[in-house]
Order: sequence, then C-alpha cells, then structure tokens
Amino acid sequence: MLQVKELNQYYGGSHILRGLSFETPPGEITCLLGRNGVGKTTLLRCLMGIIPAKSGTIHWHGWPINHLKPHQRVQQGIAYVPQGREIFPRLTVEENLLMGLSRFPGRQAKSVPGEIYELFPVLREMKQRRGGDLSGGQQQQLAIGRALACRPQLLILDEPTEGIQPSVIKEIGSVIRNLASRGDMTILLVEQFYDFAAELADQYLVMSRGTIIQHGPGKKMEAQGVRQLVAI
Repeated sequence: MLQVKELNQYYGGSHILRGLSFETPPGEITCLLGRNGVGKTTLLRCLMGIIPAKSGTIHWHGWPINHLKPHQRVQQGIAYVPQGREIFPRLTVEENLLMGLSRFPGRQAKSVPGEIYELFPVLREMKQRRGGDLSGGQQQQLAIGRALACRPQLLILDEPTEGIQPSVIKEIGSVIRNLASRGDMTILLVEQFYDFAAELADQYLVMSRGTIIQHGPGKKMEAQGVRQLVAI
C-alpha cells in the first residue's frame, strides 16, 4: 500500500534520511525500530507531508503523493498519531474525537463513531472532560481514537508507549492487534520498546543513520539480533 523509494531529507548540512526505501504490506503491522536520532520521526513527517522530501518518491496505492499537502493525505486515508500526542487540551474528549471526522462532509462529521468508544471505553466515560485533564495514557488513547475517527487505511503511530504506564501499554497493544486482525488497515508503528514491537510486528524494519539496515518477518526479530541493534 505504501511504497517509499530513495527518500532523502536534510536539516541544514546534516543528511538525515539517506536514500531510504521500504514497503508496508497491506493489512499488516510493520514495526520501525531504531535508536534516538536516527531519523524515524523525520521520516514520518515526510510521509505525512509536514516536511517535504528533498528527493525520492512516496507512493500510496501505486500513486505518487509527494505533491499532496498533509490534509490531502488524510483525505486519501492516511492517519498519523505524532509523538507527544498533540491533542487539543482545552477541547473535551468528544470535541477532540470530532476533529478526526473533519475529512467527512455534513452529518458524517457530527457524531463520534461508537467503535471508538468500544475500543477505548475510558474515552466514553470521560467524553465531557477536557483533553488536558486526562492522564498521559488516556491522552494517548484519545490521540489514537482521533486518528481512527477518520477511518484510515494506513495508521502511523510514533512511539505510542512513550511515558505510558504498563497497564495502558497493554490496552493499546490489544487495540493495535485488534485493528490489524480485520485485514483492512495497514499499521506503521515506530517504537523503541523492543518487547512491545516484537509482540505485534508482522514485519520489522531497523533504521540507523537515516537508512534501513535490516528487515524481516516479525517472528524472526529475536533470532536476527534486533534487540541488540536497538538497545540503548
């Protein structure tokens, strides 16, 4: 579904993404791992059009999308949960979720899909609370729920376990597995927490110095020494 070829990006004189290439198989969880500073978040921002790629191509369903703005990529079925969540702290939980429906016209954008509350029951309980009053784990669930509200075909998650308590990490992992099991959504999960990634990955990618240095099926991550490659 998503195909990246020879992607390059620079910050000043620093070459951040170096001819990076990979594909995400439809209906699977692809886990992208790597230490801090290797370019993972820069890659995701390029995929979403937040920063333009200097060179290389990004194809979605076989069509190039380099020229599309971020909101146009969302309209094409790509959703992004950024590192740090970036919810609207002054809006209620329900209002935050409704923001995820902005790609839809009229009546379709006026009510939160019941599925979101089924996946994250805590959001139903707190739907009139302001987003800024939620715990870190609840805010992460809200950020994922907001992304899912636009009914994406590709869900991009940037380190969803960062700073989250273990019980909520388990819940988020269960939701990701549930979404992938349906077969109609591709998930690109960027993660530093090796055990979380290894439990979910259908395939894995290891990134170092702006390029993919190793990839393979998720079930072979341990045997292929991925833990050592990403250990801090």
